[in-house]
Amino acid sequence: MRILVAEFAVGTGLTGPIFFEGRAMLNTLVRSFRRIGHTVVTPTGDFERGIEGASKDCDAGLIIAPDDVLPEFTRIIEDNTVNLGCSSSVVRLCADKLRTSERLSRAGVSVPRIDPDDCPGYVIKPRYGCASEDVFVVSDFVQKEGCITTEFIGGEHLSVSLIIGSSALPLTVNKQLVEIDHRIQYVGGIVPHRIPRWKEVINTAVKSARILGCKGYMGVDIVLDDKPYVVDVNPRPTTSIVGVSRVVDREIADLILRARFSELPDDVQINGSYSFTKRELEAL
Repeated sequence: MRILVAEFAVGTGLTGPIFFEGRAMLNTLVRSFRRIGHTVVTPTGDFERGIEGASKDCDAGLIIAPDDVLPEFTRIIEDNTVNLGCSSSVVRLCADKLRTSERLSRAGVSVPRIDPDDCPGYVIKPRYGCASEDVFVVSDFVQKEGCITTEFIGGEHLSVSLIIGSSALPLTVNKQLVEIDHRIQYVGGIVPHRIPRWKEVINTAVKSARILGCKGYMGVDIVLDDKPYVVDVNPRPTTSIVGVSRVVDREIADLILRARFSELPDDVQINGSYSFTKRELEAL
């Protein structure tokens, strides 16, 4: 098969840490698809035109991009070939942190309360955004245009990597290395992170993915306190895929294709662990 794999930061020539994260994810996927015998196409030049042109000549495609622009690029894939990720409508829902939280809360998933007035701390984050950009912790309630304000949950920062097809295949629970001062910043990860309550965390992630209608490879960010609180749903590959690909006993590309075209295995085996910082991603 000819597989289109496109990553926004690399494809548009962005600089800084976001480029290195994007390149690490792109290289991980490209190498995995090639190892199982597929031809990989990665558009260059004008990102949108590159996707549109290449997708017409490919059997399937997968896009990694910031939440606010991912829906439109996903729509291009849907119009021209088989989309290996979440649908554009699901991506659009997950990009909206307010709608996502409200949808999950109505379905019984614990999320940080929105606009509470009785908390010792608050988190202000863009309603649309990714990569922990411009996420702040404040002591007093503040409403900011274009942002949502939630209660601050002071637990352990985790993510769950999973693949959704006709069944759900949890891959790993990961520790998110974050620095919290006035700002919450993601600085790396440990894959996997073995915790006593892993089953509770995984069940919460799978339930959230099902509620939102996610498909393909994705990640769910969770803060584990008295219970798991879902703080973000990423309808696309996330940086943790760099570690996941090194510790699972199956090719990530094969699992992504199985989720779309056949059936997923019941589970995967985890061998060893992999930790990384954003700075270390520069060498990948």
